[in-house]
Amino acid sequence: MPTEPHTPTLAEIVRIGSEVADPSGSDDRVTELITRFEDRDEPVTTVGDVELQLAEAHGLTSRPAELARFPETYLKYLPEEIEKPGPRKGVMPGVRELLDSLASRSDVHLALLTGNYRGGARAKLEYFDLWRYFKGGAFGDAALDRNALVQEALDAVVAFGGPQVPAAHAVIIGDTPLDVACAAHAGARSIAVATGSYEPAALRAAGADAVFEDLSETAEVVSEIDRLGSWG
Repeated sequence: MPTEPHTPTLAEIVRIGSEVADPSGSDDRVTELITRFEDRDEPVTTVGDVELQLAEAHGLTSRPAELARFPETYLKYLPEEIEKPGPRKGVMPGVRELLDSLASRSDVHLALLTGNYRGGARAKLEYFDLWRYFKGGAFGDAALDRNALVQEALDAVVAFGGPQVPAAHAVIIGDTPLDVACAAHAGARSIAVATGSYEPAALRAAGADAVFEDLSETAEVVSEIDRLGSWG
């Protein structure tokens, strides 16, 4: 039986964001924010979900102008953050080669699925020249529940001229148990890659159909995608 993936809570998201905003822990406003949300154990899976939870906590759900500031502020500062160096910043092994291989095929239709804002995903991928591989996709500002994004991505394929693909023939590639759970919820297959924060054992335990250390073995990964997404 797959193990239940750990879904980040609002408290964990606030703490992670606070560590980025105030790594020295010297800003009293950030400390107050952490204290305010330290007991908020509501699970969140998309940026839209985080936005809603924070808005409700601040009593902003009935004030659309204030709500609009969430993505505006994030997208305003994202270009600055992208330029900053980081130990895990970069294109993971094999990603570009795999995308090149899949993009050249007429029987494969690439779509992006992410819990991030569409604008945030585009900024990050354009920085590494990866956005051009995707004609569309599903984003965190389109659904509060990450599990709803698989169908959004399949609908996006149809919208940009691709076929109507049943979820059972879609293959989700991700690096967390949440990605695996998202695929399973929709009836899709999943390939998990251990280039993130999870070891292969944890990804297998989550129920991934296939697990790779990274995507550097292009032919092997493509073969697994063909096997899992086969219509035969």
